[in-house]
This record gives sequence, structure tokens and C-alpha cells, in this order.
Amino acid sequence: MHLETAAKMIADASSVTILTGAGVSTASGIPDFRSTNGLWTADEAREYYISNHYFYKDPVDFWQKYKDIFRVKLLKDYGPNHVHRYLRDLEVNGKQITVITQNVDGLHTLAGNEHVIEYHGTLNSATCPNCGSSYDLPHLLTAETPVCEKCVHVLKPDVVLFGDPITEHDKAEQAIQQSELVLVLGTSLLVSPFNMLPEYANSLGKPSILINREPTVMDELFDIVIYDDLSKIVQQLQK
Repeated sequence: MHLETAAKMIADASSVTILTGAGVSTASGIPDFRSTNGLWTADEAREYYISNHYFYKDPVDFWQKYKDIFRVKLLKDYGPNHVHRYLRDLEVNGKQITVITQNVDGLHTLAGNEHVIEYHGTLNSATCPNCGSSYDLPHLLTAETPVCEKCVHVLKPDVVLFGDPITEHDKAEQAIQQSELVLVLGTSLLVSPFNMLPEYANSLGKPSILINREPTVMDELFDIVIYDDLSKIVQQLQK
């Protein structure tokens, strides 16, 4: 019954804001960093190494650990899965879709969604902290420690590191304001301030749906909550 209600809510909404987490990308082979068995729980030191502080302290070792932890060399082997394509299909079929994603893999954009807010940045580029020049993924893979071709400073990845400010929160809230429905997919809602967005939607009285593999601490905020494999649920929603 929950699934049928969710399908009707999605069908009836002309504009949907979709919040996505690691559970959307796992079907593409990208590990879930924060689930119960995720990589972050295996080694809390990763948060130290993937930080603004450590980048400036030891940029050479930072890049070595960053590339290893995020499997940057494998990014080119990953592609959108049917969950990404489902969200693109909603847009193709005439809905106004905004995706606000915690994921840094760039797969929503690769799938073709036009309005993607990369809340935590992207693995696919880096910027020179000295002159502001931007570089794409192929350049980042040319050397162990990628540097700016113009001023030879070590590049800083465009991922939001621990200690970096979140710059997209206001834009995310604006998208929620303008939508008829909020759909949350594949996130544990443990990371702040991203997890303030469902609270914001609730404060505005926006209808909302959560689909996740396991319960979250914010389940009571949602009108519909479905615990199941996201890939399976999306296939059922498509029917």
C-alpha cells in the first residue's frame, strides 16, 4: 500500500526535489561510505586525512590518500544505474526535477538530469587555490600529485572536505521551497547540515517520501517511509 501511495504522489507532482545519498550509487559499484557496513565506519582516520586541515598540512600525502579512499582512478569505469535513469526519466516526462545529492561521483549529471545541486562537491574536478584555474578528471590522473599548469600550486579537489564550508545549502532550500514533493533516496540522514533539509521540508508542510535500506533517525518527518533495496523499489515504481 505504501508503494502504491508513493507512486501516486510522484505521478501527481509536477515538481519534485530529490535528495540522494550513497544508496543511489551502490548499484553502479561505488561503495557506500556511511551505511552500517560502509567504509567510513571501518576507519575513522579517513575523516582526518580527507580534511581541509590535512590538505594544507601535507598536500602530497593528502592526494595519495584521497585518490585511494575515493578510488578516483576508477571513476571513469563507473556509470549511471537504473536509479539515476529513473530520475532522468521523470524529467524527460515533463516533471520539474531538482536533484540535491550528497554523492560526489557526478553520475546524476552524467545520467542527464539538468538541475543537480552537488551538495558535497564533485570528484571529477579540482581547482588551484592560488589562481583559481579549474582542471578536469583526466588532468588529476596525470600525476600522483596534480598541480596547476599556470602557477605550479598543488590543486585542491572540488569535493567538500571536512572543515570546508557548505556553499549550496541556501540553493537546496530554495529548490525545496519551489517543489510540490520531496523524495529522499538512499541516505542515512546522519550528515549535517544535509540532514536539515528534510526538517526544512517538513516545516514548510511539503509532502515527502523516504526510501532507504534501513531506518533513519528522521523517519517520523516523512509521510511515507519504505525500507527496502532502492533498485528494487525503483523498478516497481516504474511499473
